[in-house]
Amino acid sequence: MNGKVVVITGATSGIGMVAAERLAAMGARMVLVARDKTRGAAALGRIPGHGNTIYYADLSRIAEMKRVAAEIAAAEPRIDVLINNAGALFNSRQVTADGLEMTFATNHVSYFVLTHGLRERLAATPGARVVSTASDAHKGKKLDFGDLQAEKGYSGFAVYGRSKLCNILFTRELTRRLPKGVAANCLHPGFVSTRFGDQSGGAFSMVVKIAKLFAISQEKGAETIVYLASSPDVAASTGAYFYKCKLATASPEAQDDGSAKRLWTETEKITGLTW
Repeated sequence: MNGKVVVITGATSGIGMVAAERLAAMGARMVLVARDKTRGAAALGRIPGHGNTIYYADLSRIAEMKRVAAEIAAAEPRIDVLINNAGALFNSRQVTADGLEMTFATNHVSYFVLTHGLRERLAATPGARVVSTASDAHKGKKLDFGDLQAEKGYSGFAVYGRSKLCNILFTRELTRRLPKGVAANCLHPGFVSTRFGDQSGGAFSMVVKIAKLFAISQEKGAETIVYLASSPDVAASTGAYFYKCKLATASPEAQDDGSAKRLWTETEKITGLTW
């Protein structure tokens, strides 16, 4: 990873923080995207090496993601790896200023918008990679294209699972649209003991905290992210879903090319972006 540039979201804590530290220790220069300036500054201070930078944006806002993508693209002539890792779960339904359900906006739309904004830099970098954090929480979930914003009924974990299904479908369609030589893969990190879910609210937060007593460490959870970002073993792999640094099988719904194309089209309409 010596001399390579890695852009990562969700790196101020949890598996994103561990992945950023490890990749920097391998020689990469890290470009972080964060929302909270206090936690962002603390994270940047922990990452080894020189020249690491951080940009601030609200990952749930389309305009913010477009802005930060443009700023990074203007500053970085090449991007070797883009890691879409930021994610959240909300116990009650929240709506962004763009009128989007918060989980869908943060966990899916941010991946789409940031990748779109950096696509030319990725295309200009030989062997570039896009790594997106999904989850086995997608299993058993289906997308209702008539209710992508979960207006008809809201269950925090079900909506989260559908957002992770979106991550896999996004990766599947992305591989069709990226130029040859740019790889896109996604992963299930495992159930990890992080800050995730702590702020979701209600009884769910307590359930999550108890469940984390049986979770794997952040270090274990970050392994597949680092593997997909750096290993020569997966340089030619694209459009795949990984778990524990090995190929894994996503649900039938996550392998549906028709759903992947439709989700892409709907997200283009929402964001006003086309490839």
